[in-house]
Amino acid sequence: MSDKSFRTGYLAVVGRPNVGKSTLTNRLVGASVSITSRKAQTTRHRIHGVLTTDDCQFIFADTPGFQSKHRNALNRLMNRSVTQSLADVDVVLLLVEAGRWGSGEREILKLLPRDRPVLLVVNKVDRLEDRGEVLPFIEKVGGEFPFAEIVPIVAERGENLDELLKAAARYLPEAPPVFEAEEITDRSERFLAAELLREKLFRNLGEELPYGMTVEIEKFEQEGELRRIYAAVIVDKAAHKAIVIGKGGERLKRMSTDARKAMEALFGGKVWLETWVKVKSGWADDERALKSLGYE
Repeated sequence: MSDKSFRTGYLAVVGRPNVGKSTLTNRLVGASVSITSRKAQTTRHRIHGVLTTDDCQFIFADTPGFQSKHRNALNRLMNRSVTQSLADVDVVLLLVEAGRWGSGEREILKLLPRDRPVLLVVNKVDRLEDRGEVLPFIEKVGGEFPFAEIVPIVAERGENLDELLKAAARYLPEAPPVFEAEEITDRSERFLAAELLREKLFRNLGEELPYGMTVEIEKFEQEGELRRIYAAVIVDKAAHKAIVIGKGGERLKRMSTDARKAMEALFGGKVWLETWVKVKSGWADDERALKSLGYE
């Protein structure tokens, strides 16, 4: 890969919870490096996804949704991750949902840098009853901040993402690539294994379980192409343990099987996964416990 006229840059993907930040990152990268579910606040870490083209390397920082209501230690750490991302990047992609603009979005506007380009990315335009509403919405929101570009997209279907990349590429600095062309994330397989299991928990438990749940990989071993992974599901209360396990252990077994298959698809090899459930009361409001679980 020639470094001549090559552009490389970091791009923060920010927005309110559940606007599609992780879906967008995964679509752009072409792999599930950031977990998704219909639950808000699914993403809890800043995760870098990497896309390398013939003349650009985009390093996307998928951030947690900025939380203005709940203020426990976990949410404080997630909000800190958002503000740190904004301080460290070359370009900001502010993702909003078409037709939805209010106080939460305006809170995020206050955080946006004025010395770097900010692109407004209007997602879910297909969900508007009348697509003719997109332009008035863009005109309304575009007047609230000096956005460098405004791009409507449908992240779930990959619609108009080529135009988004073209727009973003214009603002990347000329620089050699940071990652090898085949790399898609800076996160370890151990980290990704925890995230994939957490995704299956969030997707399968629906509204039954509160957010007081996380995953800790206690052991990760590799023997040739086989990965042996030992994972603990951490819950806040003893009553939550039974919910996760399910009758006769069937629910945990099903979620673990789904997670194992997702890991094998991402890692490109066989996975042996063992999971169990632990109770750690108050972990989400204990900064020491959060750091031991990999939250920064």
